[in-house]
Amino acid sequence: MMIDRLETGARMSRIVKHNGTVYLCGQVCADATKGIKEQTKTMLDKVEALLDEAGSSKKHMLSATIYVKSMDYFADMNAVWDTWVPQGYAPARACVEAKMARDALLVEVSVVAALK
Repeated sequence: MMIDRLETGARMSRIVKHNGTVYLCGQVCADATKGIKEQTKTMLDKVEALLDEAGSSKKHMLSATIYVKSMDYFADMNAVWDTWVPQGYAPARACVEAKMARDALLVEVSVVAALK
């Protein structure tokens, strides 16, 4: 079975496709100087673009793992998430509080999806 890696660097691939499944590396916001809602929105915009590039979509998400810097951000992150995920297509999901790679980052997500 072939494994297809896209946008591969020394440390990771942004997209890995295998056996009808798409795996995205962790995605963060476009601008870490913004608040949690804007960070969540731009992070999800990046997820959507990568899923499209991989031949999938947010309607094909199987699971998502969300990391938030503090659970104080949970409600605001969910407000953005809930409007982004198409009704009836919510993936299996976990959300945990985690120390971020950079102090300014408030949220990160890792997504697994099926190909269209």
